[in-house]
Amino acid sequence: MAATCPWCNAPRGAGPECPKCGANYAKAEAIRKQGRAGAMATAPVAAPVEEPPKPRGGIQLAPLTEPEGIQDPALEFKFCLAAIPAMLLVAILFNAFMPFLQRTFLTMPVHELGHSVTAWLCGFWSIPTLWKAITAETRGFVTPLVVLGAVGFTAWRAWTKENWLVVALAGVILLLQLVGTLGIKEKTAMMLVVFGGDGLGMILATLLMASFYFGKETNLYKGSLRWGFVAIGAAAFVDMFSLWWSTRSDKGRIPFGEMEGIGHSDATKLVDDYGWTIDQLVNRHVAVGVLCLLALAAVYAWGAWRAWQAAQDSQARV
Repeated sequence: MAATCPWCNAPRGAGPECPKCGANYAKAEAIRKQGRAGAMATAPVAAPVEEPPKPRGGIQLAPLTEPEGIQDPALEFKFCLAAIPAMLLVAILFNAFMPFLQRTFLTMPVHELGHSVTAWLCGFWSIPTLWKAITAETRGFVTPLVVLGAVGFTAWRAWTKENWLVVALAGVILLLQLVGTLGIKEKTAMMLVVFGGDGLGMILATLLMASFYFGKETNLYKGSLRWGFVAIGAAAFVDMFSLWWSTRSDKGRIPFGEMEGIGHSDATKLVDDYGWTIDQLVNRHVAVGVLCLLALAAVYAWGAWRAWQAAQDSQARV
């Protein structure tokens, strides 16, 4: 046996390893003579752990923790807890002191989009502007195909990414389009388009606020778009719903009349052209608003709880 380490040529020590370089004498000698370490070559290699196959047929539940893109789960929980109540409070104050600015720049775009989205789902061509949705008087052929293609493509993309929430929403929209375009008469559809200004407008405003709790891996979160959406949604909803809520006790606040350059108001059309009573006009708008608030409360509770779970998990890992 050599008196020096076969690896660094230092004097050999009494133990199995070189005190200078730390090499194992037996393995270093084998590498020097054979080009490999016999003991290492015959060592068993651990078999790779295979992940169970990912099911593709069933619906998979989302994890309780937030996506990895969340930078600070504890801060995100505070945002999820405070964002909607704070924005609604700001919107109420804005509505009390500057209602004209709120209605002009925040409510009207959502209101007119409500008219147009209802028209698209009922087969009418429509373009929303700031003060008026330019809508065709009769159903067309191209608009239903465009809507069908856009929603169908969205559903297909979501299916390939196994985003079942978007798939479900697309399915609901396609069902609404089927009923709105083929299941009701044209006059009834036009009545829904008129009601859709504040009716669907409140629903769209609620969706804008609820978007705060979704899309954490998208630009809603990464680009801070959700803050703008929740602000616009809160302002538009407060303005529309507060008006109809107040008409329960003060019918004089119902927006009857004619708007210069636009024509009769939506409330006037629903009563004069479609035969709604005053009570029906008020109660149907209020009912939509109350249902929106209940849905928003459910999403708020779920979103805040999910963010709290993520914050607790993050703290436990520290």
